[in-house]
Amino acid sequence: MSYFPTWRLTNDATVMPDERLPTSAGVPMAIQHLLAMSGSTIVAPLIMGFDPNVAVFFSGIGTLLFFFLTAGRVPSYLGSSFAFIAVVIAATGYSGTGANPNVALALGGIIVCGAVYALIGLIVMSVGTSWVEKLMPPVVTGAIGVSIGLNLAPVAINQLKGTGSHITIALLTVLAMAMISAYGPRTTRRIAVLLALVFGYLLVLIFGNGLGLVPGINFAAVSNADWLGLPHFVAPEFQWSAITLIAPVAVVLVAENLGHIKALGSITGQNMDRYIGRGFLGDGLATMISGSGGGTGVTTYAENIGVMAMTKVYSSLIFVMAAIFAIMLSMSPKFGAILQTIPAPVLAGLAVSVFGLIASAMARIWIVNKVDFAEPRNLFTVGIALILGAGDFTITIGSFALGGIGTATLAALVLYQLLGINKKPETLAD
Repeated sequence: MSYFPTWRLTNDATVMPDERLPTSAGVPMAIQHLLAMSGSTIVAPLIMGFDPNVAVFFSGIGTLLFFFLTAGRVPSYLGSSFAFIAVVIAATGYSGTGANPNVALALGGIIVCGAVYALIGLIVMSVGTSWVEKLMPPVVTGAIGVSIGLNLAPVAINQLKGTGSHITIALLTVLAMAMISAYGPRTTRRIAVLLALVFGYLLVLIFGNGLGLVPGINFAAVSNADWLGLPHFVAPEFQWSAITLIAPVAVVLVAENLGHIKALGSITGQNMDRYIGRGFLGDGLATMISGSGGGTGVTTYAENIGVMAMTKVYSSLIFVMAAIFAIMLSMSPKFGAILQTIPAPVLAGLAVSVFGLIASAMARIWIVNKVDFAEPRNLFTVGIALILGAGDFTITIGSFALGGIGTATLAALVLYQLLGINKKPETLAD
């Protein structure tokens, strides 16, 4: 069997990963996937103060790398991971508006996180995934994920504070995203973040630039920006304080990617477990490459799984085209300048929505996997992790500091195993 599939041309209603559509149908499908990922991949760097053009550029590069390492058999798009937001903001002291002056510090941590993630991938490729599933069962991964969302709550509230007009626009943006997600057609629900951003942006244009009732948008930087040009890359700096905060996110990325590949296997009817180690390695290396040039940490995207489930087009070649389009888009400084004009209240509304969804979406892991909270082992693992994460409990030993996300992760991993000592097999089930 060759390394890559042959991608047989088909016009069937269901297109498998090793099949392809005619170019006339494949290009619009690639653009749809680009739109599905764009809301999160653009919003995440803006919330952290990163350059969104750089993030989009490395999302394309990372997707191509993932495609190569998984032999083109795992249809996935790699975009900015929300799991990094809390730790990056904590490590850099970012205020929430404008460019983050300490991006370089975060990049060092992101690279180390990617290295840990890639190492886990190599181990999985050698010995399999059973140890990962035993170390990080649903109760643990859910606890870590919810802790990240709760840890971000003060950040979202601080961004929400301001004048009456600021709060009003922010809350209307939140409402728009909720309404689109609840009542919109399936195609629009996949890009609810992007549509809410556009809605908030239009509000400021109408009531600010048009009626003068709120501060308007200044388009001077957009006018002065070139149409074509390279993104503004940034070199990383390595400091233990940032590394110890950010590196533990590798655990969350493992859980995300593991669930992603298993979900792909479910919807395609093809068992993809043999590619899990390669997927970890690809995602880890893509995160390292992204961090080396000023981009965010990356992960596989649930939004793109949603598009595949809706369209039943799983061809991995679609993601190659989407990645190429993303790289081309990132080469426009004018596009980046437009993104930088997104008003603060709109970003605040998106932060409230997105951070809340991180917590609630990760809590869904417990429901889907029927975690038994009558079992003290599960109850204490989750309870302690949530308190440490939400309270941002930090352990400092000399120059070494482990922040709230790190302590919550460590507590969940260790406590679950300690409370399982001498347990009978039937009590270990979640």
